Amino acid sequence: MTSPAHSFYDLIIIGGAMIGSSAAWWTARNPDFKGRILVIERDPTYQWASTTHTNSCIRQQFGSEINVKVSQFGVDFIYNFKDYMDDPTAPSILLHAFGYLYMADTQAFADVLIDNAKMQNRLGAATRIMTPDQMAAEWPFYNLDGIILGSHNPVDEGYFDGGTIFDWFRKKARQIGVEYITNEVTGITRQGSRVTAVTLASGETVAAGVIINASGPRGNVTAKMAGLDIPVEPRRRFTFVFDAADPLPKDLPLTIDPSGVHVRSDGRYYMTGCPPDDGDPAVAFDDFRMDHAIWENKVWPSIATRVPAFERVKLINSWVGHYAYNTLDQNAIVGPHPEVDNFLFANGFSGHGLQQSPAMGRGLSELVTYGTYKTLDLSPLGVDRILRNEPLLERAVI
Repeated sequence: MTSPAHSFYDLIIIGGAMIGSSAAWWTARNPDFKGRILVIERDPTYQWASTTHTNSCIRQQFGSEINVKVSQFGVDFIYNFKDYMDDPTAPSILLHAFGYLYMADTQAFADVLIDNAKMQNRLGAATRIMTPDQMAAEWPFYNLDGIILGSHNPVDEGYFDGGTIFDWFRKKARQIGVEYITNEVTGITRQGSRVTAVTLASGETVAAGVIINASGPRGNVTAKMAGLDIPVEPRRRFTFVFDAADPLPKDLPLTIDPSGVHVRSDGRYYMTGCPPDDGDPAVAFDDFRMDHAIWENKVWPSIATRVPAFERVKLINSWVGHYAYNTLDQNAIVGPHPEVDNFLFANGFSGHGLQQSPAMGRGLSELVTYGTYKTLDLSPLGVDRILRNEPLLERAVI
């Protein structure tokens, strides 16, 4: 463990993965912010962080306007990464825009996709609703039995190198004065409507002006230290990378099959995944058990049915990651609590954290610096809806 250099920080961020580091960098680079920033990360290897296990994709095909706008800024950030970093040595980030393809086998879900596409188009997304004949013409390798409709966005949706962005968030944050320490928060001091300090596993108590809870699947553990509660828990997600004996003639869109399995191109290989088959329960923070049967019994049969060329494949790699799963509506919880105005949530991303990190970090930095959002208003993702038990409906969850 390492100890902080000071006894007071204007901003303490609990969790140094993608969201926490984005918030640190955005805040530190703001010329209107004059204070000190401390990022506390319990595992600097990030071996088990959700950030490390991500599939690193971005989409605009969401069911709520705020999520579409968040992704649109994410796309701008990817395309203009060098400019945002203000560093000639920063790399260009490539977005492999093969798009997401949602497949509907019921009229009810088809209607959802049609409604979503109208909203997405109104906001500038290039989503198109496709008949089975149109899908077969564009991707003749699909077996479309039972599919009545598809939704695909060929523009600014697909895979990007989120790992490099994460590395640069941390690198640039440190360069402009953010202090990272390896430690763990074991307590938070609260006095009435404000949090005032954190207690570390190493024994120090560090005073804070503002605290951001960016602790991923542990978000509710951190919230409870401040006497608060959010419906966030760790849930397992399985990922498999495979080679195909008969490669497809073109990129495979990120295909969301009605079976619950998704599959996409991954360079010369293919990546597929799904939730567990046992009701998707919450798990322990250290539970990364692989269900080896799910590949044989669910994933491979599903992808081979949808893409017959995948009858002959070789499994290359597999892993288990955790969603920081918001059980209310699978959407992020961002911003202050009405009872504790200097405790900011950045939790419950439910698999969307990497793609949403640019907008979330920017928004959090604005709250820290100005007390309000200046660019994109993230208040629809605020904790108020959680307290009212009114979900922000997202009808196309992966």
